[in-house]
Parts: sequence; structure tokens; C-alpha cells
Amino acid sequence: MPEPLFAQPGTGVRFEWGLAGAAELGRVCAVLVVVDVLSFTTSVDVAVGRGMRVHPFPWGAQADDFARRIGAVAAVGRRAVNRERPWSLSPASLRSAPVVPDLVLPSPNGSAISAAASATGHPVVAGCVRNARAVARWLLSEGYGSRQSPIGVVAAGERWPDGALRPGVEDLLGAAAVLDGLADAPGGLSVEAAVALAALTSVPDLPGAIRACASGRELTESGFATDVAIAVEVGVSDVVPVLRNGVFTSA
Repeated sequence: MPEPLFAQPGTGVRFEWGLAGAAELGRVCAVLVVVDVLSFTTSVDVAVGRGMRVHPFPWGAQADDFARRIGAVAAVGRRAVNRERPWSLSPASLRSAPVVPDLVLPSPNGSAISAAASATGHPVVAGCVRNARAVARWLLSEGYGSRQSPIGVVAAGERWPDGALRPGVEDLLGAAAVLDGLADAPGGLSVEAAVALAALTSVPDLPGAIRACASGRELTESGFATDVAIAVEVGVSDVVPVLRNGVFTSA
């Protein structure tokens, strides 16, 4: 049976946006890479790098109840952090908070997409600017990227007030950083992936572009400039967080 047209058939590396894009690629790809630079996948990289197991969870759902059921702690919103609950979606908070074995990490975009994508049974990888090179190396070393075992790279994006997807420059560039390491995959890039990759060459200063884009400015002006600074540390992490059985752990 032929692959659906919008799944970019006949290629080894594919690219899409948001929850719907992840669902489309999840039907046919052997592995998905979710990119939510500000800040879910950056936070996963930091937490897993410190030895925590991260459970993605949809935003606004009953994260505390779920955490109690599985013996974990649940992260709170950035502005709700306190001495008793120092874990949040902020990479800066996760860099300094005590290490716990299991952390439930809700977010409206990257976490929700990851949780939904895990239902395919295929591995889901958390990619960001920090670990893009390591993620690409791992994917190719595991044999992904052929036409028989395609990779789907999904930029999470943000949301407009009406709930519609708002494509975010930060996630496009984060996805492009992953795609850069996959450019020589044996199955080749889809047109969509190649166009996304081209975004990387359009910005001479990747960290500067993410800081200056709307999402970067929003976080900075809200008092979370350190989160942006951590998110734009290019290639500093060798951590490859892989979601299997509902939990991100290091590959």
C-alpha cells in the first residue's frame, strides 16, 4: 500500500509542524524527533543529562495526580516555582533544582506532541539546539534515515490565542540544526526537510536569531533570559533523550 502523499513518501528524512504533522509522519516514520527549543525539549535535554527520567504530559491536565500515581514529582509553571516545588519547564530551574528519579514535565506543545507520538510505539527523540549534532549522529548510527526506516523531524511551534498553530522561528532553526546532521542520510531529504534546512544558512548567528525572534523576546521580556541563554548553547550536549514506554531516558 503506497504511503500517504502528505507523509513525504520515498525519502529518508522528512519534516513537519505541530501535533497534526507529528500524527501524519508518525504513521510511516520509524522514529520521530520533536523539537521545542523554548523550552520543552531543551528542558528534557537538561533534566535527562542530570540523570532524571522525564515523563511528558499534556499541559493543563492532572499532572500532580499522574505524578503521585507513578511515584514522580510534577513540574510547575515557571512563575509557580518555590522552595518546595523548584522544578518547572524552565531549563534554568532544572539545571539548579535537586535531581529526582522521575519528573513529570507538562507543556502545551512539545510535551503534548511527544506524549501523543509515543502511542505509535516507535522511538521519539527530544531534539534541540544543544544536542542537535548528537541526535543526528545517534539516528544515523542506529540505521535510521533510509527509505525503509525514515526519520520524521517535527517542529513543535507555538499557539495563537485561538489555538491555531503559530510556527516558531526557534523551532524551525532547531529542526534545521538536526537536519543539518542528517543531510547525508541514505534516503535523502524530502523537499520539506530540505527547505527547512535552508533556514539555517539564512542566519549567520543562530543564537542571536533565536534570542531576537518573537518567542525569544517574549521569554526574555518576561524575566527568563537565562532560559533563552541555555537554549541557544549550540552543540554543548551529547545527551540523546529517547522516549520509550512513556519515559525519556538517555540513549
